[in-house]
Amino acid sequence: MTKCRIAQKVADEGIAVIIANGTRDNILPDLLKKQSSVICTRFIPSPKAVSNVKKWIAHSEGFAKGEIFVNDGAREALLQPDKATSLLFVGVTRIEGDFEKDDIVKILDGEGNQIGVGCVGYDSEEARARIGKRSDKPLVHYDYLYVEG
Repeated sequence: MTKCRIAQKVADEGIAVIIANGTRDNILPDLLKKQSSVICTRFIPSPKAVSNVKKWIAHSEGFAKGEIFVNDGAREALLQPDKATSLLFVGVTRIEGDFEKDDIVKILDGEGNQIGVGCVGYDSEEARARIGKRSDKPLVHYDYLYVEG
């Protein structure tokens, strides 16, 4: 499952991925043949271009300093496939951990399922004070947000 999750994440960034038996002789040349019959799993790359910043953020969850929990409305807004959405404070229900502005955080739904990773625009103390409020600036701007599809 871990290999598949990572492969899907990379494919979502526009890079083709193939999972195959690496112990088999000549696996790479055989995979590259047009009519290859090699058993493998191919992940088709997304046609949408992804910025280098988002690619970096997508693979930075291991560096996360905190966790942002969101309500169902924010979850639905963030997961819309064809609409760019930032994480607003009005959709935040809870913040765990201590972080500084520009740190990486995990974004989770109310049940604790991770839905994304982002770079925050506020430190944890200021962010906690703004939970649930309407604000001009988002907690995580769309340009610095990777949502797992």
